Formats: sequence, structure tokens, C-alpha cells
Amino acid sequence: MAFGPTVWYSDSAAPAVRRMWSAPEGPTVMAITGSNSTTMTKKPKATWNGFSLKPRKEMPEGLWVRCPGCEHMLYKSEVQKNLEVCPSCNHHFRIGATARIRYLVDEDTFQPILENMRSADPLDFQFRGTTYKDRIRADEEKSGATEAIQIGKAFIKGRGVVLGVMEPNFLMGSMGAVVGEKFCVAVDKAVEESLPLVVVSCSGGARMHEGVVSLGQMAKTSAALARFNERKGLFISVLADPTTGGVTASFAMLGDVIIAEPKALIAFAGPRTIAETIKIELPEGFQTAEFLLEHGFVDMIVNRKDLRSEIARLIDYTQK
Repeated sequence: MAFGPTVWYSDSAAPAVRRMWSAPEGPTVMAITGSNSTTMTKKPKATWNGFSLKPRKEMPEGLWVRCPGCEHMLYKSEVQKNLEVCPSCNHHFRIGATARIRYLVDEDTFQPILENMRSADPLDFQFRGTTYKDRIRADEEKSGATEAIQIGKAFIKGRGVVLGVMEPNFLMGSMGAVVGEKFCVAVDKAVEESLPLVVVSCSGGARMHEGVVSLGQMAKTSAALARFNERKGLFISVLADPTTGGVTASFAMLGDVIIAEPKALIAFAGPRTIAETIKIELPEGFQTAEFLLEHGFVDMIVNRKDLRSEIARLIDYTQK
């Protein structure tokens, strides 16, 4: 039998005696019998229905960012102050070319070269209903860049350099004819003015939209660096996450000094492609900067906040 709320009563003949029993389902009632009997109904307690009665304040968009390394939620402004590096786990966020130039060079010293050079469509390429020209226009709007690399002259801690920085937000920093040409122009400028060449790679490799034209840039950029080496030029190659494919197989790994950012993915083919091809289990983290440093493929791993100082130190050391 189900019992309802408790009911209290008092009889005038026995005012000091109170009895208690359970009544059927219903509101709690206090009844006092006698000449001045009254009945009061107790209001049920309000229950929370899961919604606040106050209007909820809208959370501003872009205020927080989740770290892919430790999965902590971080204030975006704090991450930006820390050069786009997680203050908790030191994860280096992927950044665009403009931001990287701002973090790397002395203020207002970057002088761009060939900034308006754009890719053509030599193969009239289409894929899944999207043309190459459509992809270029979409990525120009998304990244604010006209190509997957920016080149120019700049100063890093007072040392003059020719700088190239790849743009991962433009077709994943892939190398086509324009990237190859701009890279070679940067090499020629470094030779002409006897300046060190610093290139930051962040790329998915050769650009499939340009087919063999893209693959030809691997040989073209490597040949330009061979000429630069003959002139005793200093080439500092910085590898950011990710540096893969045809870029890894050409100029990115030809530096006199090769610097990598922490935990950067550096590879030719992806780990799944390799595993499916050679049918063996691969070592954990075998394509990270740390693994490559251990096996002699890179010379040092440098945190983003220390990169300016390290490049300046290397330039000073080689010019003694």
C-alpha cells in the first residue's frame, strides 16, 4: 500500500496529545479540531526543471581553444601570447605563414617578394566536381594568402636573411609550380645579396592538382640549393608540423642545419600507407621530430619561443 504525506491533528479534549498517521496521496494538511478549526495546504517545493530562469549569456565565439596535445580548454588569447604553444603540455599549434613571420622576424622588417604570383591550371584539373581554380579561390579566402609560400627579406635579431615560410592553410602548403618558382627566386636573392636562407616548411607535399608539373619542382628546388651550396651559402631549414611528401623528399631535408619543432610530423608517406605497403608493424612515433633527432635526420629540436635566438646564434657561428 502506498502512503501519502503525513497529517497531524490535535483534539480539543486532549490538547497535549498528537497523533500521526499516513494519509492517502495528497498535499500535506495540518488540521486542528475544535471550535477554531482551520485547514492549511502546504505548497509543494519548487523543483528545478533543468533550465535557468535567468536568460543565459551568450559565450563569445573564438574565446576558447582545445589543445590537441593535452585536450585542455585554453583561453585563445593566452595561447596567442605564448606564440600559439600550449602552456600546459608545450604542444605547438599549427599556424599560418603570416603569424609565423610575425613571431619570427624583427618588427616591420619583412619585405615580401613576388607576393602576387598565382598558380595557373596547366592540367584543367577537376576532382569530385570541384575544379582546381575553385579550390584556389576558396583557399585564398580562407587563408588570406595567394599561394602556399611567402618569401621576402627580413631581419632576425638584427641579422639579415632571405626568408621563406610555407602556408598550411592554402591547399595544405602543397608545392606546385608557383611554390617551386618562389623558392628558387628566394635562393637567387640570397646568392645575390650574400644572405643566409631560412625556410620554414609546413606542407602536405607535392600538389596533385598539377601532376608531373608539381613533381618537377622537387628537382628544380634541389638544383637551386646545389648552386647555393657551391656559393657557400647558409641554408637553415625549419620543419614544422607537418612536413611530408615531396617537400620532405626535396628542399626541406637539404639544409646545412635542420631544425624541427617539438613533436612535428616529418615523413614522406603517412604511417598507414607505409604499414599497408610493407605489411609490418612500425615503431611508435617513428615519424616524430624526436625519433628523427635520435636517428640523425634532424640536427636539433627547438621550441618556437627560442627559434629566433637559435637562428641568430647559428648565423653568427657560421660567419666567424
